[in-house]
Amino acid sequence: MVIDGLDVPDDGSASVDHAGELLVRVAGGDQNAFARLYDLLSPRVFGLILRVLVDRSQSEEVLQEVFLEIWQSAAKFAPNRGQGRSWILTIAHRRAVDRVRSSQASSDRDVRAGFRDLDVAHDSVAEQVELKIEGRRVAKALGVLPEAQREAITLAYFGGYSQSEIAALVGAPLGTIKTRMRDGLSRLRTEMGVTT
Repeated sequence: MVIDGLDVPDDGSASVDHAGELLVRVAGGDQNAFARLYDLLSPRVFGLILRVLVDRSQSEEVLQEVFLEIWQSAAKFAPNRGQGRSWILTIAHRRAVDRVRSSQASSDRDVRAGFRDLDVAHDSVAEQVELKIEGRRVAKALGVLPEAQREAITLAYFGGYSQSEIAALVGAPLGTIKTRMRDGLSRLRTEMGVTT
């Protein structure tokens, strides 16, 4: 198949072999090359973003941001330093992680504002002692968990991260994180003597 003068194989390897050439043409303002680059790589870029964000609508927004950045900064691509596809996927991954961090920061601000708005006095010495004792029990129970389970539970309950954010942070599949948390919480219940 010929794309704007480029002989591009029709076997799916086009994104590996010709993304860099298309990027060079995009840097020169070639709108047809940009359209071809989008057609060639947008499914793969979207898949990467969706794996990080999980949310489809946010992933679509980030996909638009990524290709806008590619259009605006294609001149920064250096063909002698790597493949065009890798350069584009790196931009996409960074944008997706930035969106996760931004969402987390927004959530943290909301939580802080909520706590600030609460005007509840916690002066009771008995309540503080009870919380300390319970905190020690939880810490002791967490200590017996395998590291991977402890990390997932700590990030979720003490860090405030969602399961998909934890998966992105630790570089593990979402299903693995869910299993770690389920197994870890089950063991925590056993260690603390909680029956359901």
